[in-house]
Amino acid sequence: MNLLYADRDGNVFDHPDYVALGRNGDMITDIMEDELIPLPEGATLVSLPDTRPIGLNAATGEMEVVPGEVTAVGALLPQGFTRLLIPGYVKSDKSKLLPLFGYTAAIWKDGRFYVAAHQSDDPERWNPRNCDPDELEVQVQRYLEKYSDNRLYKHLSNCALGYECLTASNTFLNRWEGAVPVSFSCNAGCFGCISEQPDDSGFPAPQTRMNFKPTVEELVQVMLEHLKTPDSIISFGQGCEGEPSTQAPIIIQAMRQVREQTSMGYININTNAGLTDHIRGIVDAGLNLMRVSTISALDDHYNAYYKPRGYTLKNVEKSLRYAADKGVYTSINYLIFPGVTDREEEIEAMIEFVRRTDLKLIQLRNLNIDPESYLGLIPKPQGEQLGMKQMLEIFREELPNVVLGSYTHIPPRL
Repeated sequence: MNLLYADRDGNVFDHPDYVALGRNGDMITDIMEDELIPLPEGATLVSLPDTRPIGLNAATGEMEVVPGEVTAVGALLPQGFTRLLIPGYVKSDKSKLLPLFGYTAAIWKDGRFYVAAHQSDDPERWNPRNCDPDELEVQVQRYLEKYSDNRLYKHLSNCALGYECLTASNTFLNRWEGAVPVSFSCNAGCFGCISEQPDDSGFPAPQTRMNFKPTVEELVQVMLEHLKTPDSIISFGQGCEGEPSTQAPIIIQAMRQVREQTSMGYININTNAGLTDHIRGIVDAGLNLMRVSTISALDDHYNAYYKPRGYTLKNVEKSLRYAADKGVYTSINYLIFPGVTDREEEIEAMIEFVRRTDLKLIQLRNLNIDPESYLGLIPKPQGEQLGMKQMLEIFREELPNVVLGSYTHIPPRL
């Protein structure tokens, strides 16, 4: 298992003199054979700026910082894959923050790249190669011309063509899960928000948040265009917006108008579910699917990351329970991080949370964050770190009726 490193120009090499190591939280650890899979199609190898790789000296067996002007290398995984370890590194400049990505331990072995990861869902639907850029440009132009006054289509055109967002692209390609962003405001101040960061955060937000309030008519146009097949999904709550339920009145009106015209497809909301009264109204208007973002079922951890404004984790639980009781297919967008999510206390709390809320699906999402900043923000571990692979095994054993996946699913046909 040769260590990977990058030179000053970003070229990636393997180091025959060093065995690769990974990190589980703060702990440098060996990478086990059963934690490795070949580098998936769609994954990207990246250098970690202002870092130095740590490896095991093959000659001495000692753990060392690799000498020379080199940086650590990690992989960014595509949808459908859950990382088990982050790369083994130390920062060469502790004042510098890594960009908001989900870095995964990567190695060179037997003539190919491997990553410490687990396939948690079928990646085919979200493989970027299934999005033909030429077809997308044609479809974007068609919708911009057809709905020249609809600001949502103009906003989504930048998401699709500029940010290469697959959910936004789906909106123009009339397939699978499409995006209908609705909110420029949020009732949380997430530490790792990808669309809005305070000027002094040190994290440049990789996306621009929408800056207008769409009309009901604009929402309805996008929704009706997308909901044309039985398996189509239209989703409120995207990375380019705030919390969609803050705009509950226009969501509810739009949903009712759409359902007066078609029963086709599924209406989904990606939400923090803190505004329980608003969520109840949206559920009662005919919501089919709800995915709730969370990082923990422990209040102190949740509050440290989300910085909720005017709500608590108890509100989130009430929203999920209400939706489940009304027949909504509920899931969580579970932001996971090796060395944190696999802590004993985190696992136990999440299992009980899932049982209390009658969740149907856990969507495992790799948290995009600078590891040191995140670990310094949240409570220190209370119990043992069991490892991500064992955590997944415990979830399967303790929650046999809950699907472990990576993205939005539709309810199984009865």
